[in-house]
Amino acid sequence: MQLNSKQIAYLRGLAHTLNPVVMIGNNGLTDAVLKEIDVSLNAHELIKVQVAGDDRELRKSLLTEIAEKANAVAVHHIGKQLVFYRASDMVKASAKIVIPKL
Repeated sequence: MQLNSKQIAYLRGLAHTLNPVVMIGNNGLTDAVLKEIDVSLNAHELIKVQVAGDDRELRKSLLTEIAEKANAVAVHHIGKQLVFYRASDMVKASAKIVIPKL
């Protein structure tokens, strides 16, 4: 899924008020964490993930790895928080987030 810059900005605005729903700790990106991200994306479509640790390069690599493995769009990375979006598998009429066609 490809989103243009205006659509990404729209999602970033929506994500601003969200609290992290998944935390990545010292064990890194485990199968259990990926499963929880998948479940959260199915339930909410737009989620924040909190990453422990101070390694910026690790967080950048986690952003791309999670987006790839979860088939999601990496919306934003600021500090220790990563934001992801994936449209629900349900019918478009029941979509939780309607992205404007800009």
